[in-house]
Amino acid sequence: MAENEVLLMKGNEAIAHAVIRCGCDGYFAYPITPQTEIVETIAAMKPWETTGMISVQAESEVSAINMLYGGAGAGKKVFTSSSSIGIALMQEGISYMAGAELPAVIVNVMRGGPGLGTIQPSQGDYFQATRGGGNGDYNNIVLCPNSVQEMADFMPLAFDLAFKYRNPVIILSDGVIGQMMEKVVLPPQQPRRTDEEVAEQCPWATTGRKNGRKRNIITSVELQSEINELHNRELQKKYAKMRENEVRYEVSNLDDADYIIVAFGSAARISEKAIDLAREEGIKVGLFRPITAWPYPEKELAEVAKGKKGILVVEINAGQMIEDVRLAVGNELPVTHYGRMGGIIPEPEEVLEALKRFKVISD
Repeated sequence: MAENEVLLMKGNEAIAHAVIRCGCDGYFAYPITPQTEIVETIAAMKPWETTGMISVQAESEVSAINMLYGGAGAGKKVFTSSSSIGIALMQEGISYMAGAELPAVIVNVMRGGPGLGTIQPSQGDYFQATRGGGNGDYNNIVLCPNSVQEMADFMPLAFDLAFKYRNPVIILSDGVIGQMMEKVVLPPQQPRRTDEEVAEQCPWATTGRKNGRKRNIITSVELQSEINELHNRELQKKYAKMRENEVRYEVSNLDDADYIIVAFGSAARISEKAIDLAREEGIKVGLFRPITAWPYPEKELAEVAKGKKGILVVEINAGQMIEDVRLAVGNELPVTHYGRMGGIIPEPEEVLEALKRFKVISD
């Protein structure tokens, strides 16, 4: 493929192409709908013959996340992908990686739940991603793409953030973005790092140390409470830096808006059309789209909400992000929710009707 070539592909396929181009060292995953195209595309491209990246279809999601732990502990660029229930099985390993301060990229192409649920799209894993999911006090950076282009763009960004903070980064997609086809320009090809470069850039990794020890110890366990508390305090300082430096969001049509729709991912795409329909009817409404679900752009939302009449939160779930919205704006203005569940995707006209009902109450 030529550099800057415009291609047509699914969001899942864009992820697969982008991760190879990021100089990734290893991909460990287990097939599950609606993200299986990532597994299939990487297998079809055979990157082990071109870049040297290895790809392993693990026997389960539990195996995959622990393979990720091992690769990350060696300072390698490693990546996994799954969907909802598969990510649920990975939670113990993700908590281990956060505790051991290991960088990795994890893609969740969400489907409906709870339990096995449905193979249709959902945004029901917002809490799972933003509240940690596993045990203990930890956070993952969570990026929420709303286009095939962002699926590709967020992969190098996710690796950069993972290594900058030595922390797992989650790309929180859904079955709409994963399966839809759009034009995309893939990131440029990066070479995989040599063992010498890994040792230089990752002095914390298990092998190749220059400090007289043969190996560093990679672990998330510390049985002495006083030492464990110190480690947790250092983690909290790191998370504070993430909150300060890594908030990302997008706004549109807010300058003259009376109302704000807050939505992420595919729900934001649907809301954009609903906003067009609303403005055709004279309803002044704009969009606030969190790109990082964690750290959440709470200060930024609070600022743009000043002087507005109300906020409609649109999600493909029963109402999860709305809690972060309410925490951001407090009691300054009314906040309500519209969403569909069970794999049903709301139509723009539904969002418009919900906005009209909310407008009548708020006015």
